[in-house]
Parts: sequence; C-alpha cells; structure tokens
Amino acid sequence: MKKQFITTSFFIFLLGSAGAAFAASPDETAEAMKLTPNIGNGKKTYELCASCHADNGWGKEDGSFPVIAGQHRSVIIKQLADIRARNRENPTMYPFSGDDVIGGPQGLEDVAEYISQLPKALEVGQGDGKQLEKGEKLYLEKCIACHGDKGQGNAGSFFPRIQGQHYAYTFRQLQWIRDGRRKNANPAMLALIKDLDDETLSSIADYVSRIKVDK
Repeated sequence: MKKQFITTSFFIFLLGSAGAAFAASPDETAEAMKLTPNIGNGKKTYELCASCHADNGWGKEDGSFPVIAGQHRSVIIKQLADIRARNRENPTMYPFSGDDVIGGPQGLEDVAEYISQLPKALEVGQGDGKQLEKGEKLYLEKCIACHGDKGQGNAGSFFPRIQGQHYAYTFRQLQWIRDGRRKNANPAMLALIKDLDDETLSSIADYVSRIKVDK
C-alpha cells in the first residue's frame, strides 16, 4: 500500500508539471469538444474506418488495428486531432484522418460520437498468461491512478479506456511510449515506464487484455 501511494503521489506531481503539456489539447480538439454531434454523419464517415477497424470497431486480434469501439469520445477526438497535426506519428491513418475525408472539428465530433457508442469488444487477443500476477502488481502500482481499477480510463482527462483492448496493440504502444515513438504520450506515463523492459511491459499488457469489460 505504501509503495502504491508513493507511486500515485509521484504521478500527481508529474501531472502538475510536465503533464500540463499533455492536457493542453490542440485547438481543434477543444473546438470539436464543444460541438453537438451528428451521429448519422458519424456513421457515414465510419464506413471508411471500418475497412481497418471492422464494422464493429473491434479491430484485429493480432493488434495490427486496435479496438476503438466504446472508447471515450474525448480520447478519439484528441488522437485524431493529434494525428492530423502530426503530433502522433501514424502514417497508416494519415490518408483517412484529413479534414478532406472526415471534415473539420464537426467531423471529428461526429465520428468520435459514433465510435464511442459502438458496443465494446468482448473478445480480444491475449498474451500467453504466464506473468499475470506480475502484470497485475505493476498495473496497481503504475497504471491505476490514470486508467482506473478496471481500465476504464477518464474521459475528462483524455485517459483512454484500455479494458477490452488487444494485448499486442497495448504491448506495442507501451513499447513506443517508453522508446519515445509516441510524441503525444503523457510525460507522466513515460516517467513511470521508461525503465521497464519488454518482458515487464508484456506482463502489464497481458493483464490488461484480461480485465473484464464493463457492458
């Protein structure tokens, strides 16, 4: 308990300093968040997204495309805006995320609202299950302060829902954040995982992939 308290306190300290830059979203994100969504338009736009993320938004179990169904609207908007602004490197998404495809802030709002209302994935790709105890311990120490006890995230703080996400995708994102490949990553998260090796990150991702999904 003492160790967890220290870790959480350290996170709060970081969020108050370096984390402030993470919370300062691009202007497009802030503008989109104020708009009223047109879910019909969002559904139409999503037809293009479905070619990779599938009609149900469940992506692929091998983690090549993540689950996006049921993700917080704020998180979807921010990630799309970051990709458009090249604040998050994702060449695969570049052709599909431009305002000539999705539209401006209203388009972001519409498609994000549609995706957020898709039923959450009940079956996702998992790891080998050999280090779940280690993964759970680390999750409680390093992840729970932001992502919650059930991986539910926090929409108001742009912390993503990670329950019901493919193991391979989560593992890859953890690696990329640690290695500095995710430019829009929360600095507080980087500080918490920067010294963890692949085996340790894998144990966390495997544990997360097995968290029961809130329906």
